[in-house]
Amino acid sequence: MATRREQFDDLVLDAAARLEEHLGAHAGEVEFAVEDVPPTDPAPWESSAVPLGRLFPAQGRMPARIVVYRRPVESRAHDARELTAIVQDVVVEQVAALLGVAPSDLDPRYGDGLG
Repeated sequence: MATRREQFDDLVLDAAARLEEHLGAHAGEVEFAVEDVPPTDPAPWESSAVPLGRLFPAQGRMPARIVVYRRPVESRAHDARELTAIVQDVVVEQVAALLGVAPSDLDPRYGDGLG
C-alpha cells in the first residue's frame, strides 16, 4: 500500500508523462520534484499567496526543475479527483512557463477540473 506522499508523487509523474510529447527535446532536460511546502521566501514575481508549484530554470549543467508543493495542493482538493486535476493543472502551468506557451496550448482540458 502506497503512502499519501507516494501517491502524490505518482500523480506528479503521471501529469509529467502526459506532457512528455510537448517537451520534445526538453524532455531529458527537466526534472520533476515534490516538496511538502514552498520555502518561506517567495520569489520577487510571486504574489503573497502560497505557490502550488514553481519552475526553476536550467542553470549551467543543472537541468530545469519543476517542483510541486504537496501540502498546499492537498489543502485545496476536496477529493481524489480534484487532487488529480489540481496536480495536472500545476504541472501544465509550469511546463507552459518553461516552454513559453499558454497552458491551454499544452492541455485542452487545462482549468476544467477534470484532470
